[in-house]
Amino acid sequence: MKIQAAVVREQSGPFDVSELDLAEPKDDEVLVKIVGVGICHTDLVCRDQYFPVPLPCVFGHEGSGIVEKVGRQVVGFEKGDHVAISYKTCGNCEPCLQGQIGYCHGLYEHNFNGTRPDGSSALSENGETVHGHFFAQSSFASHALCHASNLVKVDHSLPLELLGPLGCGIQTGAGAVMNALKPQAGTSIAIFGAGTVGLSAVMAAHVVGCGTIIAIDLVDDRLATATELGATHTINATDTDVVAKIHEITGSGTHFSLECTGIPQVARQAVDCLTLTGICGVMGVSPAGTEFNLDMNAVLFGRSVRGIIEGDSVPQVFIPRLIDLYQQGRFPFDKLIRTYPFADINQAVEDVESGKVIKPILLMNA
Repeated sequence: MKIQAAVVREQSGPFDVSELDLAEPKDDEVLVKIVGVGICHTDLVCRDQYFPVPLPCVFGHEGSGIVEKVGRQVVGFEKGDHVAISYKTCGNCEPCLQGQIGYCHGLYEHNFNGTRPDGSSALSENGETVHGHFFAQSSFASHALCHASNLVKVDHSLPLELLGPLGCGIQTGAGAVMNALKPQAGTSIAIFGAGTVGLSAVMAAHVVGCGTIIAIDLVDDRLATATELGATHTINATDTDVVAKIHEITGSGTHFSLECTGIPQVARQAVDCLTLTGICGVMGVSPAGTEFNLDMNAVLFGRSVRGIIEGDSVPQVFIPRLIDLYQQGRFPFDKLIRTYPFADINQAVEDVESGKVIKPILLMNA
């Protein structure tokens, strides 16, 4: 079938909205008509080749839409279902079988190869292969081929066009707090970076009852949003000794911290701001091979550092929980969102890269 899709043809190149051919779904695939799709930092760093995703490629991995066709082996989904789309895993390795699917041994194979695991691609242009299957969706497009395992069915009463970012950026930040760090009520947390991931973490920290929630960023408007969403303190790091300020606020450092920027110097601050036995979660995406340094004595005194992928989330379990909190008014993720017509994808990218917008969502029918 003919579809509209945004193709990146060269490293750091623009998103070129073009007509492509999309093959019919295989037996284990689901064809989804995309209604809305978020733009995530991971789309942009893969465009820039932080990780070697082959080009030309259709990115997009925070899609939501309506099921149009299901393969013969697919159960649990039918035409007309509303779905949010998340990431895909193998389902068979040890982490997957233990419910730690974000650490699937085949995570790259199923999400970043630019093809299906068997090496094929369903996308083409004038008979030439276009890479796709990004996060088993490539949802910067009017239609996407997905897999039953990365779909989450949602109620028809919900604003479907807004739900895609629950499948990555929002569940990553919220899950880092709720699923990975699991802070007790009254504890303290410092969150470095007030983008989608960091602000989702702020909301989650507020939901679970953290007593001190410190948001750190360089943009005052984002810090104001953090306060609105539950931060008790904010720090503009432009000309502030962030670690000293956090110790001033807390007395001895925070119990938890989250590094959401991918900047090595910030990762060091996120560890140095901890109290003894504090835990730092690292989530920011950096170019492959990026390193950061730590004071060995600081870690020796009970501090821990751990990486967190997708907020330790099982999407079919966690996304419905976030939706429940949203419907109760306790997780207002819609305050992060600005919508754009799909044709304006490059303007949306420019706005998110400049810090003007937190979470852009592209609307296919706008």
